[in-house]
Amino acid sequence: MAEAEATTGRLRLYSYWRSSCSHRARIALNLKGVDYEYKAVNLLKGEQSDPEFVKLNPMKFVPALADGDSVIGDSYAIALYLEDKYPEPPLLPQDLQKKALNHQIASIVASGIQPLHNLTVLRFIDQKVGAGESVLWTQQQIERGFTAIENLIQLKGCAGKYATGDEVQLADVFLAPRIYAAIERTKIDMSNYPTLARLHSEYLAHPAFVAALPGRQPDAPSSF
Repeated sequence: MAEAEATTGRLRLYSYWRSSCSHRARIALNLKGVDYEYKAVNLLKGEQSDPEFVKLNPMKFVPALADGDSVIGDSYAIALYLEDKYPEPPLLPQDLQKKALNHQIASIVASGIQPLHNLTVLRFIDQKVGAGESVLWTQQQIERGFTAIENLIQLKGCAGKYATGDEVQLADVFLAPRIYAAIERTKIDMSNYPTLARLHSEYLAHPAFVAALPGRQPDAPSSF
């Protein structure tokens, strides 16, 4: 798989429809207007452990973005790679403080929320602590992160139509999938996070975000 497909010209995104990390990469690609080939990797079937996929991403995670012989196996790295390769429209502002804020919000999502309740962690909690215990754990981690982001955006007074202004930027790429999953899968009460709830409505009205939604992906179940 890694060698046979390396000669194709289009970028290839190895993705799982329900993965919030893959969701970020899809949004970034859509915002940049990049045509890409979707390659489904079914995490529930363990396809991320297939030897051919491990050649692409030894961490056995999605997403992975293949650009010729180059493979980027992390959603944050993918977003920055796309920003460098396709600078327009920009995902990062020129203002250093706003750029840092975008990175900070993205890092809270990518490092302070999502890894604490990925599939491996949830399975471990249910096995070692008890069936269903992972649900409470997930809610706690999301609420802790959302509280920090809500307060951060309000403190900085930076929110416009989107998280850090009137243009979609990196923070939005990371926030949109996390908020969507929190509402649809974890049933988080968003009334505690009015800014994030408003942003969710804006994302659902933006074509690049809508096209990236889990249910719109080719590997999503027909019943979803």
